[in-house]
Amino acid sequence: MNIKSTTIIGIRRGRSIAIAGDGQVTFGDMSFKQKAVKVRQFQIGDNKILGGFAGAAADALTLFEKFEQKLDQYEGDIKRSVVELAKDWRTDKVLRHLDAMLIVMDKKNSFIISGDGNVIEPDGEIVSIGSGGGYAQAAAIAFIESTKLTAKEIAKKSLEIAAGICIYTNDSITVLEG
Repeated sequence: MNIKSTTIIGIRRGRSIAIAGDGQVTFGDMSFKQKAVKVRQFQIGDNKILGGFAGAAADALTLFEKFEQKLDQYEGDIKRSVVELAKDWRTDKVLRHLDAMLIVMDKKNSFIISGDGNVIEPDGEIVSIGSGGGYAQAAAIAFIESTKLTAKEIAKKSLEIAAGICIYTNDSITVLEG
């Protein structure tokens, strides 16, 4: 699944996490909105979970609702919630037609979830999706290896770099941290 039209990046640095998303909403070749918020925070007990989406906004919001239900059902267990969401997304007659990708992360885990049933747990401290994801990830790697910036600062600066390169990413950036 190759989602265009946005960039989302999640960073884990030390004991903190941050997720950032741009604000551009496009439809085909046209940009319709500049300040959309594509990142969310979920709080289950003491566990703060951050999420971001690429793809159709209404579809992603539906999936975030389902994810939050799974978090409640499985008492904040992010791994179990992600797997169960992916199962439902792949097999449910309505959900399987939703066009989006999600990133969810807490201080210990990061996941990319797609509608074809894939759940990917990246090895490193960086996770990204969307058309500018590769650019943002490359920038984040450089910042992690060469600076003492915080997770929040790296997420923001990496997305700013992606916005300068990717036509589907803008510099109206929302950053959440945990």
